[in-house]
Amino acid sequence: MKRRHFGLLAGSSLAALKFRLGHAQSAPNASLLTTTLTPYGAERSGNADGSIPAWTGGLTTVPDGWQPGQFMPDIYAADPVVVTIDSSNMAQYAAKLPKGVMAMMQQFGFSIKVYPTHRTAAAPQWVYDNIATNLGRASLDPAGGRLGFSGGYGGIPFPIPDASDPLAGGAQIMWNHYCRWLGQGYSFRSEAYAVSDGQAALSNASPAHYDYPFYRKDGDISSWNGETQRSFEAYTAPPNDVGGEIITVDFANPLKTNNEVWELLNGQGRVRKAPEVSYDTPGSTVDGLADTDEFFGFAGQLDRYDWRLTGKQEMYIPYNNNTMFGTPGAAVIGAHFVDPNVVRWELHRVWVVDATLHPGDRNVLPHRIFYVDEDTMTIAATDAYDANGNLVHAGLGYFLTRPDLPGVFQANNSVHNLQTGDWTPMAGPWDEKNHPSIAFNDGFPDSMFDPQSMAASAQY
Repeated sequence: MKRRHFGLLAGSSLAALKFRLGHAQSAPNASLLTTTLTPYGAERSGNADGSIPAWTGGLTTVPDGWQPGQFMPDIYAADPVVVTIDSSNMAQYAAKLPKGVMAMMQQFGFSIKVYPTHRTAAAPQWVYDNIATNLGRASLDPAGGRLGFSGGYGGIPFPIPDASDPLAGGAQIMWNHYCRWLGQGYSFRSEAYAVSDGQAALSNASPAHYDYPFYRKDGDISSWNGETQRSFEAYTAPPNDVGGEIITVDFANPLKTNNEVWELLNGQGRVRKAPEVSYDTPGSTVDGLADTDEFFGFAGQLDRYDWRLTGKQEMYIPYNNNTMFGTPGAAVIGAHFVDPNVVRWELHRVWVVDATLHPGDRNVLPHRIFYVDEDTMTIAATDAYDANGNLVHAGLGYFLTRPDLPGVFQANNSVHNLQTGDWTPMAGPWDEKNHPSIAFNDGFPDSMFDPQSMAASAQY
């Protein structure tokens, strides 16, 4: 699983890419990241008909007059709609749509508005430099890529996935998602909703703080302790959750250094470690309408699946969705989906990773397909199947554009149950136009993620 053969060159056809999967390839060449590939390993060139433009550095300039602390508006609000796709014409675009999206069109009257594509993804130069260095030093766990990685720091670890070994390549892409660029740290006002029987209810709200030790600009791999992400949330709604708090800590090799979850039980002043908050445990903050490992498209340990890279394709995905996040959630969360009038879709290239249960392991979703944006290595959509092969969950990731970071990141995701019709737009920022809350920083103090400090400050 540690074999490192690369060579997915920019401009290659999708058919050629599929042919190369499973065939030996040349050694990694870091110069590709400054020539035919972007620093993230995406193809710099556009597609044949120009509907996907070339990447020219992403969006790194803020709008005139914008000031820190203000809402970042939709910079492309004047763009015309290229096409609206619904059940009446989806067959024409089926090759570019996730199967879950088409099921939503057929079952719930879902539609999407497609706009011109803007390849806004960007990161600081120091992140690009780290990615180039990772290309020669990062490796998957010798026992299998699903178990972890080592040797990467400060940027995605595998910018050129191993196409000669689909199981290695798939795991590499998922670890890239796990270590995607989201800044060194940021805070935001989080809201989650649960929608059952067509009725939406606020299921959780909190100030949320995310910290990325993996991305310390002034750090290096020798001083890094393996932590990739830490989070702290203090619940402010609904009433029965007020006073509760949660800390999570994730690691690059979670089976060697276990991911940790600590909870402060409201009203008790008791902090307990919660190992059950993982895998397919129903998410308590979304009233059980999605599993813990469905947050962000996929979250937590990768060990229960075998991850197979099956290729790359052009696909319509939500992108540059600042308008959506500038809108109050209660105003646009409908019976089965977010109001299509506030969600922007664009045509982008995605890596396709097919996940099946590793022998002997279990999950209520034994087969899942992930569509990972090539420019950000972020999950943009998912299709999930039950043990009988039925498509049961459709997942969507909504990308926010922040040229001040700079970066494009999934600020929220939704999970749609195709059997019951229930769904959840999971924890993310809403109403940023009226109440801007997203604030980037250089990271948080360790004490914020210390369960003893959390217990000492508890009020009950």
